This record gives sequence, C-alpha cells and structure tokens, in this order.
Amino acid sequence: MPLTETFFDFHQRTRLIFGNDRIEQLGELVREYGGKRVLLVTDAGIARAGHAQKAMDSISRAGLFISLFDRVQENPTTLHVANCVEAARQNDIDFIVGLGGGSSMDTAKGANFILSNGGKMADYWGVNKASRPMLPLIAIPTTAGTGSECQSYALIADELSHQKMACGDDKAYARVALLDPLLTLSMPRGVSANTGIDTIVHALESHVTTTRTPVSQLYSREAWKLAERSLETVLRDPTDLSARSSMLLASAFGGMAIAQSMLGAAHSAANPLTARYHVIHGQAVGLMIPHVVRFNSKDASARAAYDDLAACAGLAHKEDEPDKAVEALVRRLQGLLSVAGVPATLKAHGVQAGSIPDMAEEAARQWTARFNPRAIKAEDFRELYNAAF
Repeated sequence: MPLTETFFDFHQRTRLIFGNDRIEQLGELVREYGGKRVLLVTDAGIARAGHAQKAMDSISRAGLFISLFDRVQENPTTLHVANCVEAARQNDIDFIVGLGGGSSMDTAKGANFILSNGGKMADYWGVNKASRPMLPLIAIPTTAGTGSECQSYALIADELSHQKMACGDDKAYARVALLDPLLTLSMPRGVSANTGIDTIVHALESHVTTTRTPVSQLYSREAWKLAERSLETVLRDPTDLSARSSMLLASAFGGMAIAQSMLGAAHSAANPLTARYHVIHGQAVGLMIPHVVRFNSKDASARAAYDDLAACAGLAHKEDEPDKAVEALVRRLQGLLSVAGVPATLKAHGVQAGSIPDMAEEAARQWTARFNPRAIKAEDFRELYNAAF
C-alpha cells in the first residue's frame, strides 16, 4: 500500500514488560499505578498450576488487598462477566489483574466495562461506547496465542442468544502487559499447538488487511518471524525456554498489530465453525488460512504482502514469481498445521456439508470480513468452505 494512500494514528497504550520471573514484579506495579484493592481474574487450571498464588503473593508483599476470582470459563458469556462483577463489588476493588489465556483477559475487560460504566455488556458492543474512565488493568498471559493483553477488545457471548459481542474501547487497554515466559511452560501440548497456530494466523491476517499500516506491519512481520521459527520447537520440546519466549513475544506483537489493523476472512470463517461445531478457535482459523491466503492472493496488494512474509521466513526470494512465493507460504502453513495436529479438512472436524450455505451467510456477516484485503461475500465463503471440506 503506497504511503501516499496511508493514514495512521499510532499510540502505544500498553506498557510491555518482558522477562523470566517478572510476575514477582506484579505487586510493585499495581502500587505504582495506584491500586489498593485488587481482583485477580483467572481460571481454576491456572490456580492449580500455582500461577495465581505467585501473583497473589507478590500483591500481598506490596501490602495490598487481594481477592481471587478463579471461575473464568472458556468463551466467556455475559453470565460469567456478571459473576466476576459481583465478586469485584463484594470486595470494593479498584484494580484488576487478568491472568491466563484470552478468556481470562476477556472476562477481566468485560467486568471492567460494567464496573466502571454500568449497564450491560451489549451497551459496549462496538467501538468506544464507554463514557467514563475504566479501572487500571494489568494483563498477564499464560498462553502464547491470543495477544489479548495488547488489545482493547473483550469478546463476550450473550448467555441466551450465544451472539458473540466484540466490545472495544481505548479506555479498556491494559496499563501493563506482563510477559513472563516461565508461566507458559505449564501449557499442555494441545494448548501450545492451538494458541500457536492462532498467533501464526494473527500475523498473516493483520499483515494484509485493508487497514494495515507501516506500524502494524512492523509488528505482524516480527510476530510471523518469531512464531514461524519457534512453534515447531515448542511442540517438539515444551521445555525449550528460548522458543517459549519467542512465542510469547510473537503473540504480544500479533496483538499489537491487530490493535492497529484488525483481522480478516479466516477469522470470519472460523466463528461459525466454533459456534456450530465447537471447533477450537486456533484449529478453525488454522484450517481456513491456507484457503484464505490463496483467495486473497488474487489481489495484487495482498499478494505483495504475502510475498514479504514468505521472503522474510526464507521460503522464497524477492525475485521469485509471486505465485511461487504464495504457494511456498501455503505449503509452510500446511506443514505447521500438520505438526500442530490440526485435522486438514472440515469433514474431519465433523462439519456437515449441508450446513455450509448457512455458515457462509454467517461468515459474511462477521465484522472482521470487512477488513479483508479482497472484498468477500457469502458465495466466496461458500467456495472457501467447500475447498476446505
């Protein structure tokens, strides 16, 4: 995209702190940002792994009050957010720490909307709907995939309709993203694989969207380079701390790219698969991305951006024919999906061919579709699903 056609307004709202054992710094950070009564938002698995206790100990050593909410569920709903809000109000908290994967971050952000601005989650569906300042938040990821620690959006499903609401606001960004690679060592292989593929797809999609900028592409390119060379190592040797560190940083950089440039058709196509067939998000976006890359590469600008990623991973050279670079990129993606154990077809995930037309209509209505570099309609999604079937 020529710079003469580009506009961006970049402000890095989240402070990044990276390094082993940085969770020990949590208490002093909360105090630095004015917190006195803290709610730690996490899930039972993170609590069992001992990570929540480390966070609580650090906050206690700083002389601050700490309350634990460890009832986060995967794909949080408005009910889960309401339970978190109740726990916060019972303890008169003035600061939130989200510890865990994307669901913990989403629940923490969702609760923050209600605590700070009142109303219900649907009131904040969209962008910048909050009128009042929000409570300070520190986000601590224990997975390397969502990049939610560097984004302003909370993805919350309505408890009754199951409609997923993307609620974003500049006031919802975490003050600090605390990246401690040691916390990711406890991830089971399946979680490492699925979140790692999510990181890969975040890098690819954010690199080519219609809203990409030179700044977002700096982050998406680096996210891709880090993740492409490290994911296989993590899956082969989960104790390799260097590879774990690279994946954690890739995830954060991917989140920073998304915050500037959003996502595209692979995420739009993935949401109906998750809603209808409970396909894990990382597997759903991973399954669709090779087909989306081929579809988008018909657009010259997107193809050039894919060529850039292929070249910086050593998969192709700048002087190669564009189609050759795209196919090299697709083959690499398919190889990573295979190593990650992602079934290669929709049929293998239990998807019924008869549901493809309805899923295509749903995919076309997803908000990320509007940022895809090549205009995409329901009939295009139908072709993508058929190709993946």
